[in-house]
Amino acid sequence: MTPVHFSFSSAFILGLMGLAFHRTHLLSALLCLEGMMLSLFIALALWALQFEATSFSAAPLLLLAFSACEASTGLALLVATARTHGTDRLQNLNLLQC
Repeated sequence: MTPVHFSFSSAFILGLMGLAFHRTHLLSALLCLEGMMLSLFIALALWALQFEATSFSAAPLLLLAFSACEASTGLALLVATARTHGTDRLQNLNLLQC
C-alpha cells in the first residue's frame, strides 16, 4: 500500500470512527461525514487521474455534488433540531416523542 492510499484510507477510517464513537452532537457527526466524503472525493479523483480514463472523470464531480446535497440537508436538520429542541445534542432527540 502506497503512502497516498494509506493516508486516504486512514482519513476515511478516522472519520468513520469519529462518527461511531463521538455521537454527542449533531454538528460533530456532520463534520465526520464531511471528512469521510472529502477523503472519498480526493481518493476517487486521484484514482481517475492514475488510470487516465476519461469515462471516470465525471465520478468525482458527481460525488462532490452529492456531498454538497448531503451537507445542505444536514445543516437544515441541524437548524430545525436546534430551533425545536434548543440544542443539537443527539441524546435529547427521541423519535418516539411527537
